[in-house]
Amino acid sequence: METGVFVVKDMVSQKDADTIMNALLEVWGVSRAEVNLSKNQAMFTYDKRMASAIDFEQAILDSGYQIAHDQHTPADNQNLVNRGESNESM
Repeated sequence: METGVFVVKDMVSQKDADTIMNALLEVWGVSRAEVNLSKNQAMFTYDKRMASAIDFEQAILDSGYQIAHDQHTPADNQNLVNRGESNESM
């Protein structure tokens, strides 16, 4: 299992956070999702054989939110931080 993080724009309420979390949980291969409203981060654990960064981004976009593309890390220019951790670490 892999762990990913997106910075999401325009999250201002718990309802926004819940919407994003539920959208990520509906992506095939996602086993866990959490949203940190104060940091505007969506964190999720997934099977990389079943899903990719495009799937997660599309789920967030389809929910009416934007990814903060200027917040990416040097390791990944698609704004997905792939930590390669097991799901016990979340």
